[in-house]
Amino acid sequence: MPDDVIFAIKRSVLKETSPLGRQVLKTIINNIDIAENERRPLCQDTGTAVVFLEIGQDVHITGGGLYDAVQVGVRKGYADGFLRKSMVNQPFTSRVNTGDNTPAIVHMEVVKGDRLKIYAMPKGGGAENCSRLIVLTPSQGYQGIVDYVVQLVDACGSNACPPLIIGIGIGGSTEKTMLLAKKALLRKIGSVNADHEVAKLEKDIFTRINKLGIGPMGYGGNVTALAVHAEVSPSHIASLPLAVNFQCWCSRHKEAVL
Repeated sequence: MPDDVIFAIKRSVLKETSPLGRQVLKTIINNIDIAENERRPLCQDTGTAVVFLEIGQDVHITGGGLYDAVQVGVRKGYADGFLRKSMVNQPFTSRVNTGDNTPAIVHMEVVKGDRLKIYAMPKGGGAENCSRLIVLTPSQGYQGIVDYVVQLVDACGSNACPPLIIGIGIGGSTEKTMLLAKKALLRKIGSVNADHEVAKLEKDIFTRINKLGIGPMGYGGNVTALAVHAEVSPSHIASLPLAVNFQCWCSRHKEAVL
């Protein structure tokens, strides 16, 4: 679990006004310590393996397929780590477990440089189930985005296991904005968007979410979100795509550079 997430959870104990909410946060912190000391999963839901690859344009991969290597890594990690396998084939009928948590969901981007950067994020089902895509009309604008995200968090209540990190994608196309929202979850808590208007949007949504009263794990309080991260891309004149991707308090992710 990244240090910034642990720090945010510990700091939120001081911000939480509900006695029950504070107790839930202290229980979460105790769970984090046990997982670290006993080398156990933070949560029984060890997620869908989501992998982001940033490949420098000067990199040349040898020794086999890159996608194949990712699947081998996921297969080995879930077996050696005794992690729950959650992926099923034919999800609309038989739903037979694949037995090794593959296939991983892989997103690849070519960037400048001569390095390969790998982000691994096991994404829990409860949080992912609350994620949504909508295409607003351009006239709904700033306020429409704020209202939609807040109403969605309110409707999901405790289902995504708050306190939450909310990733928001705005603009692009429907598939682009969904990817923006998910990748936004990788940003460090406490970071703000470089665009002051987007940074204000993040702050406004964050403030309203924490006034909903949902609180840690839905037991009530003023710490419903740890962070709101928004990423924006230009879009067509006739549309305003908006994606919201939830992440639970157990925001596990790791990065490595080769």
